[in-house]
Amino acid sequence: MLLGYKYKLKPTDKQAHRLRSWIDMLRSNYNYNLADRINCYQQRFKMGEYCDIKTKAVIRPLTCDVSSFVTATSDTGRYVSKNGKTISSKGIQQANLPVLKKVRPWFKDVDSTALQANIDNLDSAYQGFFKGKGFPKFKNKSNFKSLTIKNTSNAVVISGNQIRLGKLGWVKFHNSRSIPTGFIIKSVTVRLKADGFYISVKIEDKAGPNYIEPELKTVHSAIGVDMGITKLAHCSDGHQFNNPKFSTNKKTKHLMSVRQGRINRKKKGSNNRRKAGNKVGRLHQKIASQRNAYQWWVAKKIVRKANLVVVEDLNISAMKKRCKVKKDPSNPGKYLTNGQARKRGLNRSISDASWYSLTQKIKYLAEKQGKVFRRVNPRFTSQTCPECGHVHKSNRDKEKFICGECGYFNHADINAARNIRRRGIELIQSWSKEEPEIWFFKSVVPSDCREPGSRDASERPTPELTGVERRYPYIDSKESKEPGNSNVNTVKSVLKERLRYRKNT
Repeated sequence: MLLGYKYKLKPTDKQAHRLRSWIDMLRSNYNYNLADRINCYQQRFKMGEYCDIKTKAVIRPLTCDVSSFVTATSDTGRYVSKNGKTISSKGIQQANLPVLKKVRPWFKDVDSTALQANIDNLDSAYQGFFKGKGFPKFKNKSNFKSLTIKNTSNAVVISGNQIRLGKLGWVKFHNSRSIPTGFIIKSVTVRLKADGFYISVKIEDKAGPNYIEPELKTVHSAIGVDMGITKLAHCSDGHQFNNPKFSTNKKTKHLMSVRQGRINRKKKGSNNRRKAGNKVGRLHQKIASQRNAYQWWVAKKIVRKANLVVVEDLNISAMKKRCKVKKDPSNPGKYLTNGQARKRGLNRSISDASWYSLTQKIKYLAEKQGKVFRRVNPRFTSQTCPECGHVHKSNRDKEKFICGECGYFNHADINAARNIRRRGIELIQSWSKEEPEIWFFKSVVPSDCREPGSRDASERPTPELTGVERRYPYIDSKESKEPGNSNVNTVKSVLKERLRYRKNT
């Protein structure tokens, strides 16, 4: 079992300066090794022979450590060393670390496991490119602010409110959470943030069992969750969670623009500009902390509702893509408006809501509490009627859902949550070896012993089952601003128009 604990690190001024210097040296080593791999690819695979990229002249492989280390190569990324052993690019660059320390003696101050982990991170990013991810980029001070120290030969030890980090020595930290007995420290990651250093401790207990998904027979209740902008989450039981909009509300946007303007007025490279930038960084960190705490609260409330939690499998990166360019056919060289300026605000709202982070927290808590978590395809969930199954884009009118076949109406996002819940149940039933009706949503009382008028847990309470006359909610003459509370007369008129149009066509 693997776990990760996060603590606030409290180093001295000397230790903090040393950590910053380590991060700078690791960043330079990361960029050097990345450039080394790029040069190796260009010299061996792109040009077909050792060749200078600019002059196209055949030269000796002195510009690339990876190429000069080997005698033959293959297309698999594996290399054959001079003694006949097969070695990877990561192994070559890690074997070159002793030479690096001789050429640049200041690298001797950096912990050796941190240098090895730095190359491991580069290799993971480089191999991820061949699996469909983006190509690794060169790092700068703004996107390289962490280092990892492996716990080899007990280099990392925790004693009270102090932790020993290899060559750095003993460092104080806020021990807010004690490590359980039986767990050993695998590695630690030190991160530099706006308000100081934080440390993440990776612990492992090989005797502890990993997460085991409960049997589907134990699932007796389900809930679907639909993500939104006006409301952060809509549940199939009708409950909605507000969206605080931590970074897109009026007050935060004004404060951010003021502080960003102060940065722009400062001279580049000055201490005042650095201090103004730190204030903006602390504001961003505060927003992230508020969003993180609120999402944990929402995830806890959602997981407690049922044994099966079903969410949308959203492709958020595709939702935030730029609009396609529209060329003006009548005027070559000119372009028409494509709505990107308006979509920019939607993209910011999606980023502020952070849907994927919320679903990951829901998944973690569901697995921790022994419940089932599933993702389903969100296609047409907001256009499908849960009563009759009619699917049409005209069923949804902004935040209202009005079925053109049976007349069912509800809030559009709550209706989508109901469809998500139904798809999750169908997915679970398709995986079950038994008949779904036998085990899923069993009633506490057997069906043949139920009293007249009682219903099964899987049945939805309708006027036909309960014997109560169908009633419409009381609505004022003016259309209510609450989502889902549409005017009854408006609903009836829309249904009549749709039925009339269907008869005529």
